[in-house]
Amino acid sequence: MGARTYRGADIAVTFDMKRCIHARNCFLKLPEVFDPSQRPWVQPDHASAEEVAAMIRTCPSGALTFERVDGQNERARRINRVAVLENGPLSVEGDFIIEGKERSKRATLCRCGLSANKPYCDYSHVDGRFSATGEPRQDEHVDSAENGGQVEITRIKNGPLQLKGEAEITSGNGRRLATTSNSFLCRCGASKNKPYCDGSHKFIGFSD
Repeated sequence: MGARTYRGADIAVTFDMKRCIHARNCFLKLPEVFDPSQRPWVQPDHASAEEVAAMIRTCPSGALTFERVDGQNERARRINRVAVLENGPLSVEGDFIIEGKERSKRATLCRCGLSANKPYCDYSHVDGRFSATGEPRQDEHVDSAENGGQVEITRIKNGPLQLKGEAEITSGNGRRLATTSNSFLCRCGASKNKPYCDGSHKFIGFSD
């Protein structure tokens, strides 16, 4: 299913199903606009453009985006952030190019190795009982002096995610682990040095 746009008088909302992790963030925060029991399930005119835009900025997966008639659209955050979530995915916020084609301000990326929608998370970590701390040790050896600009995220075939560009890697609670301009992050779920790759994908026969 491709992305679909729902247009209101002051704001247009686009929903990309393949990115959604079904966290129900939109419904819980703004049910008068986002209600899966209604058709269409997105009603942009049922709240102000500012309310709709504010909610969408909190969509963790980036499945929801918006375009306002007044031109006050979302800007990428100045510091690119990759957050390591407890027993869950990598949550990215900033200015990212994913797989060389998708520009994204927010996304949730699989790190358990089980998603059927790689590189994106599809919540398979829950059924797979993936266990990995969201508070790994600080890793100063990947420090870099700068932050900001665009970051490219690429899957290495049957291997890790490569991040190229200035980004800050944090714990799920926001503690800085490192700033980096080139990192390889585990996505097979087996690394003993999470969130970083340690080559374990080769030994477990990881395949995407």
